[in-house]
Amino acid sequence: MLTFIGLGLYNERSITVEGRDALRAADRAYAEFYTSELIGTTIDDLESYHDTDIEVRDRAGVEQHPDDVLAAAESEDVAFLTAGDTMISTTHVDLRLRAHDRGIETRVIHGVTAQTATSSLTGLQNYRFGKSTTLPFPYAHGADGLPASVTETIDDNRSDGLHTVVYLDIKVGRGSAGSQKASHSDDTADRDEFMTADVGAELLAAEYPDLVGVVVARAGSPGPLVEAGTMTELATREFGDPLHLLVIPGECHHLEADALVELADADRAALDIV
Repeated sequence: MLTFIGLGLYNERSITVEGRDALRAADRAYAEFYTSELIGTTIDDLESYHDTDIEVRDRAGVEQHPDDVLAAAESEDVAFLTAGDTMISTTHVDLRLRAHDRGIETRVIHGVTAQTATSSLTGLQNYRFGKSTTLPFPYAHGADGLPASVTETIDDNRSDGLHTVVYLDIKVGRGSAGSQKASHSDDTADRDEFMTADVGAELLAAEYPDLVGVVVARAGSPGPLVEAGTMTELATREFGDPLHLLVIPGECHHLEADALVELADADRAALDIV
């Protein structure tokens, strides 16, 4: 049996009760944190809280060389852990399909994900979100300006009146947490790098200076932050520790506008209200 377990958004206690019980009952556990991370905990704390050893896999160990994970699941109860909800990434769907090809039974235990938390924290209605996109660090995509994948997603969603979630880049083992306005340096290559919302807004402001965005920081933590402004305004602010993401509101129902004004201190006059 291979059980995929979403750990939720913040720390070792963000997991559901069902997920916790399945993890503690597993014969062995694997995890990956290159698609997202739990900022409020460590591997040691996860292992201590759940009284189990956890082997962390890198991208190659999940996507290219998962045979030992699958072999273990043929005869044992194996847990595979990820931050957020476990099936948001196609990486995990691929691993599940590989298991099915080998006749291994699989199970999915969901966790809270950033998409649903963002809707809850901002007051924007979940069914009014369009396609999401990820904003990479400039050095990661190697081109001038914003990638077409970002601008086309934003523009298409806006033309349809839909909201856009812009996930901000994470590079495991590529830099330091916190603001990344300084240029990338290889002497920090052993640390994780998280794009912060001010950096994301600064990049987006080159194309959309007056576009309203909403920062969501530390969703799932005891003290999440939700703050609105134009991209130009957001680029000058600080939003504290990661993880951060940006939301670009589309056409807002009057209740959504009320929520953004109340919960994110948005300027009602700058919103597109229908």
